[in-house]
Amino acid sequence: MELIALLSSGKGTWGQVAGLINRGEWDKTILVISDFFKSIIKNFDFSKKADIIFIDFNKDIKKVIEEIREKLKNKVQGTEIALSIASGSGKEHMALISALLQLPVGIKFVVLTKEGITEI
Repeated sequence: MELIALLSSGKGTWGQVAGLINRGEWDKTILVISDFFKSIIKNFDFSKKADIIFIDFNKDIKKVIEEIREKLKNKVQGTEIALSIASGSGKEHMALISALLQLPVGIKFVVLTKEGITEI
């Protein structure tokens, strides 16, 4: 299964995403990242295990959804993905989920817990 993770603001959320990437057995990993973090993401080892798409989340939400959908449409191979939205804001979450549903693709939410990777 492919993992798609939003990587944005939120204290401690990058650790959650890094844990999912490093501990999971994913067919493919895609990080959806705010343009704001473009200059620093390459400093993190876990980012080297993922395809990265940069999104301008400052745009109108409809334009953000369209940008995400366009950038993901040729990257997502399966009909169902694991999704992490532990990081980011409500606008970013809505845009990513909307774009994924428009592809269309099924979504399973995943989180890293003390017991390991858990589907919620």
